Amino acid sequence: MENNIESPKESFFNPISEDKITDKPSLLPYAHHVGSAIIRPMDKGRNKGNAMKAMYQQTGNQLQQIKEQVETLIKQAQVIHERISISEMIYKADVGVKPIVGEVYFLYEKSNSTYVLSMVSPEEWGKSLPYSFVAEVNLLADHTWNIVRQVSQIDL
Repeated sequence: MENNIESPKESFFNPISEDKITDKPSLLPYAHHVGSAIIRPMDKGRNKGNAMKAMYQQTGNQLQQIKEQVETLIKQAQVIHERISISEMIYKADVGVKPIVGEVYFLYEKSNSTYVLSMVSPEEWGKSLPYSFVAEVNLLADHTWNIVRQVSQIDL
């Protein structure tokens, strides 16, 4: 005897096309029933634009920091070059005393382009300076010279 009774699943006819249904609705790219979470399509252009803006802002900040660091290093190098230049002038200068560490001295240029290191400040000479003032310096413990002020920093 043949059994002509069909199971309920076999007798059900689904009017929806097979390519429009799934047995795993959680994998669908859209909500599959009224109670599902809202899924909004991603605006790829906007996301890329925001990411690019953030990237430019961050790299811009980093470049600005590097620029400031480079400027600081340039200023430090300029100060060192000035110290070297003044130190060379001092070591070529006529020095009538033995310089003492920590004391302040004044470097002058004579009319014949030679230098003299003195303990007398430009203000102490009065209005008639015998030489051109170059710099006020003090001797450091390592026998390098620190520039306290230069001719461009005072009004004579």
